[in-house]
Amino acid sequence: MDRAVAEREDKKLRIADAGVFILLLTAVSAVTLALFYRQCRGEIHSDMKAYILEMQGLDSGYSFPYPVFFKLSALVHLFASPELAVAVAAMALNSLAMGVTKGALNRMVLPFLRKGLLPRVMVSLLSLSLFFISMLYPPEGIYLPGIRFKYLGVFTANPFHNATYMAARPFAILAFLWYVKLLPVYEKGFGPGARRDYVLFSLFLLIATMTKPSFTLVMVSACGLLMLYRLFRARFRNFVPSLQLGICFLPTFLALLYQYKGVFVPSGGEEGGVGFGFGEVWTNYCGNIPLAVALAVGFPLLALALNLGELRKNTLFRFSWLLYVVSFGEAFLLYEKGFRKIDFNFSWGYMYGIFFCHFTALILLLQNTGRHLSLALEKGEMLPGQGRGIRRLLLGGQWLAYLWHLACGLLYFRAYFGGAMYY
Repeated sequence: MDRAVAEREDKKLRIADAGVFILLLTAVSAVTLALFYRQCRGEIHSDMKAYILEMQGLDSGYSFPYPVFFKLSALVHLFASPELAVAVAAMALNSLAMGVTKGALNRMVLPFLRKGLLPRVMVSLLSLSLFFISMLYPPEGIYLPGIRFKYLGVFTANPFHNATYMAARPFAILAFLWYVKLLPVYEKGFGPGARRDYVLFSLFLLIATMTKPSFTLVMVSACGLLMLYRLFRARFRNFVPSLQLGICFLPTFLALLYQYKGVFVPSGGEEGGVGFGFGEVWTNYCGNIPLAVALAVGFPLLALALNLGELRKNTLFRFSWLLYVVSFGEAFLLYEKGFRKIDFNFSWGYMYGIFFCHFTALILLLQNTGRHLSLALEKGEMLPGQGRGIRRLLLGGQWLAYLWHLACGLLYFRAYFGGAMYY
């Protein structure tokens, strides 16, 4: 096929793909807007009432030293009621995260799939599905040992009741992706065009921090551990490039110091700061943390078990698991002292760990599925044989695990949308 013709066909395909995704995103955004608006009106239990007061500059009883979501809400408030303004801001940022995810999957998955509109539509649907998966839970009337609630104590990649988590996620995803992009190259120093990537990573991390710092606490810890390990492994020969990347964290460190003063420093004689304990808060909500972990990351755990070799060669997959381990450690070992202790605010970082494990496991599953199907079609052998049947079975098991998370998530969302407690 002539190159010009091929480029025109590819452009038409990309336009059609974008059109279909926009339609799907519009439908999903309408549903989430309805959810957030009902939360703002007090019809569904959430933190929205406090957010509305904060957006208006009124005393909410809480400290929110991360203004991005509230400033965006205030901007929309120029044209809408307080309730609608906060709902629109939450919807817009949550939808932005879906768009970022679609772009990331297009870039990392489409090269492994056959050309055509259908594979692109499937990627669109799966990009949106990531924002509806939940923890696994049994049908009503069946109780698991030590598991007292569906959500609380188990946790989920998508806590629909917390708008600030949703609002920070697009910037968290971008910061995660740009850091992974820098990981293989930063030790070589600045290369052509590298300065732009350093600046973008620093900017995305800062905005995520100023929207909700929960992701940042986990991300900075994971990055610090990894960079220190590389520094010692290289016997400090990579000190200068490590310092160059470390400078990208400075704006975020300054923001965290400002937020620390607003949240952790006690006032009025009340106890404050961060405490250390083994499951000090977590055990108040869950009597079986190992089972809770399996319910929260069942699909990623299966993907990890079946793709252990990817930890060595797949930077994206490996870093997501480092992020998860750090997020689990912070949730299990750390807690806020004082009246905030029972809120278990370190669980928000853990939920980011859950999300990114699902995110990278889905990317890996799509890549492996594309490779398998392409090989089978090239050979014209769709019937099992020479190990292909086993590979198909393993891939099918992972898809079933992911769809199980999605089915639970959709049922959970429907119940919560109908007014059920998020617990």
